[in-house]
Amino acid sequence: MFSKEKMIYQKSKELLDRASKVLAGGVSSEFRKYNHPHAIFYTHGEGTRVYDVDGNGYLDFTLSQGPLIVGHSHPHVLDAVNSYSRLGQLFAGQHIKEIELAEKLNQLIPSAELMRFCLDGSEAVQTAFRVARSKTGRNKFLRFEGHYHGWLDNVAWGISTPSAEDLGEEYNPNVYPWSAGLSPNSRDDFIILPWNNLALVEQLLEARHEEVAAIITEPIMCNNGCILPQEGFLEGLRDLCDRYGIALIFDEVITGFRLGLGGAQKYFNITPDLSIFAKAIASGYPISAIVGKREWMDEIETARVIHAGTMNTSNATVAAALATIEVLEQDPLTYERMFRLGNRLMDGLRAAAQSAEQNLLVQGAGPMLNTSFTDLSEIKNYRDTLHTDKAKLAKFIAGLHDRGVRVIGRGLWYISAVHTEEEIDEALRVAAEVLKKMQHE
Repeated sequence: MFSKEKMIYQKSKELLDRASKVLAGGVSSEFRKYNHPHAIFYTHGEGTRVYDVDGNGYLDFTLSQGPLIVGHSHPHVLDAVNSYSRLGQLFAGQHIKEIELAEKLNQLIPSAELMRFCLDGSEAVQTAFRVARSKTGRNKFLRFEGHYHGWLDNVAWGISTPSAEDLGEEYNPNVYPWSAGLSPNSRDDFIILPWNNLALVEQLLEARHEEVAAIITEPIMCNNGCILPQEGFLEGLRDLCDRYGIALIFDEVITGFRLGLGGAQKYFNITPDLSIFAKAIASGYPISAIVGKREWMDEIETARVIHAGTMNTSNATVAAALATIEVLEQDPLTYERMFRLGNRLMDGLRAAAQSAEQNLLVQGAGPMLNTSFTDLSEIKNYRDTLHTDKAKLAKFIAGLHDRGVRVIGRGLWYISAVHTEEEIDEALRVAAEVLKKMQHE
């Protein structure tokens, strides 16, 4: 017997059919198509729970792809947004809370000597590239296979590949477009290598450093496998960037505020030149930040690099960001608890898989973790992720979803500041049931 009856999704299907007549594909972001069993329409969320139009409730570990670090509809965040929005929605000018937010991030984030606010991570990443090119006079950036830095053309390569055999040599990998319609010239913007192999980076930069303006990396490879950096890898990137006058860019869209208020750079004690923060920074309201050392951000300050945006720093988004930080700072044990719950979830999933004789690999950093089915003992880079059983993972995720546990389809789980021990137990009970059913099938 399972802990919940199988979900019914009829009303969502009817709304999807209706939406498909006016929305391309029935959705407003491609990833939403791939929910189980199809795009789901939601009515409301509260804390760690989200509810759909069919009346189904879910214990939520997607946290809306990561932003809801203090849970759905946190009253302090909503009250702050409502209060400040009454004074105005958008001034297209400066306001006091924008300064307060920048001052707070300056205190919290090691590299944040100066910053600019944007709307999303994709935009902030492109701003960082523009800064790096301007300062160095070089044109290319070095990035890594499987890392996601937004959906715009020059980073929409090397995110997916037909098979492991199609990747080619590590030093000169084959790179495939993620989408049709990319500008052919965008392929010339970057060099790509496998992640977690410092020797390859050293070899490449020794030969081609005069072409490279920046190295961009997720400090933890969250978008494919939740892979931790190998010992010395990030430190090595920092040293190489210093040696060759290259900007080190940390894409902290996921790790920012999730490993701690200082991001991965404080967690690993490695300060990049430029960083991108988004998602959890404002509990789902659209704001991002490019932050950096003054010597790099001077390119924007002097207007050699133009950065603009009518919708930047609306009252609602800035108020949401300040309120999110206030919630996270309120309890000094918040992050200790998130790490403890995440580690407990990882240990419990491993035990459940062993009991059900399933080759479930669980790895991560506590507040975010990944599940995949593979005989590998560890996933170290994107190439390893191509040796996992995607069909089996889809079956596992669908089984969880049908029993009221919502997880990102690629196997990524997020822990929020408001998840509880009891909810971890609930998730583990459901996971054990699904894995046992898979064993019998």
